[in-house]
Amino acid sequence: MMGKTELYSLYKGFLDCICLCLSRSSEEDVDTNKRDTENGHLIYKIGDIVEDRYEIVDTLGEGTFGKVVECVDFNRKGHVALKIIKNQEKYREAAKLEINVLETITEKDPHNKQHCVQMLDWFNYYGHVCISFELLSLSTFDFLKANSFTPYPINQIRHMAHQICHAVSFLHDNKLTHTDLKPENILFVDSEYSLVYNAEKKCSERRINNTTVRLIDFGSATFDHEHHSVLISTRHYRAPEVIMELGWGHPCDVWSIGCILFEYYEGFTLFQTHDNREHLAMMERIQGPIPQRMIQRSGKFFYRGRLDWNECSKAGRYVKAKYKPLRKYLLSHGMEHHQFFNLLERMLEYEPSNRISPTSALCHPFFLSVTDPGRSHSWRNSCDMSG
Repeated sequence: MMGKTELYSLYKGFLDCICLCLSRSSEEDVDTNKRDTENGHLIYKIGDIVEDRYEIVDTLGEGTFGKVVECVDFNRKGHVALKIIKNQEKYREAAKLEINVLETITEKDPHNKQHCVQMLDWFNYYGHVCISFELLSLSTFDFLKANSFTPYPINQIRHMAHQICHAVSFLHDNKLTHTDLKPENILFVDSEYSLVYNAEKKCSERRINNTTVRLIDFGSATFDHEHHSVLISTRHYRAPEVIMELGWGHPCDVWSIGCILFEYYEGFTLFQTHDNREHLAMMERIQGPIPQRMIQRSGKFFYRGRLDWNECSKAGRYVKAKYKPLRKYLLSHGMEHHQFFNLLERMLEYEPSNRISPTSALCHPFFLSVTDPGRSHSWRNSCDMSG
């Protein structure tokens, strides 16, 4: 039999052990809380190592979803981009959907030939979903901004446009719509540049050396069979069918591409607005009246078959003064410029069913050699009808 003294000592030791465990648990909880900011961002500093594998060397960007950092990946012995999602349930769920899309892209494009960013790995780190990608360079918007919004030369636009259409065609073939195409989501693989003197402006301009690009940010990408949110796309690149709530599909990506290419060509955003009605008024100044079929199906923003818009109002006068038919934005009357604007017109068709597809766009004369004009006629016969 154990005496009272021994029982007391055993009981006291048991209590001390419980207290120690509780104390450690409390310290760990405090430590975990210290890992995140109030709005869910991971707190880190340069030199921190994540998962014993990724050393953080720089912050590349920040968004509502979280942050993107540059890391040295010890396993791959090279630099990668690591997207660190906020430690909040809605962002974790969104990240899982993005990973599903990225895994589909990797499966369908194992050799990275389709101009979409490649996911290398993903994991959970203290409640933060982390996705590692190939490390890319500046976005086409950031380069434009750093170059004082000097337009890209037409030959560079051609190469970039071809890759974008190729990538989006690949997505559509795999029953995906990107839904958030914009210059910020198209990144150069390498943004090294040369300085070229502009005699007219009497200053030097940056000229990108390598126009190879990748599409990024598949956080809003939607499979054909999935629920289609009513509101998609960043405002300036939003298709008319989305604004008018007529439902959307693959063609909304093509409208966005048209807006992006115009921006590359002119150096400024085509539809600079934050209001639906004004946005539609701008479209009508550029592409003419919205078709009656679409107006009748929508009802929103229209009165007696016309856009409910007062041209005499302050906003009306602004739109009338600032916007003009698309062809009046031509910077040159060279053949390739006219071909480019013909492509833009096809991409900015109001009716989604009439809008050119990215696959047909790749057959457009703008992408054919200017020394082989005979190819243009064959495009009219073989490619045009599928758009």
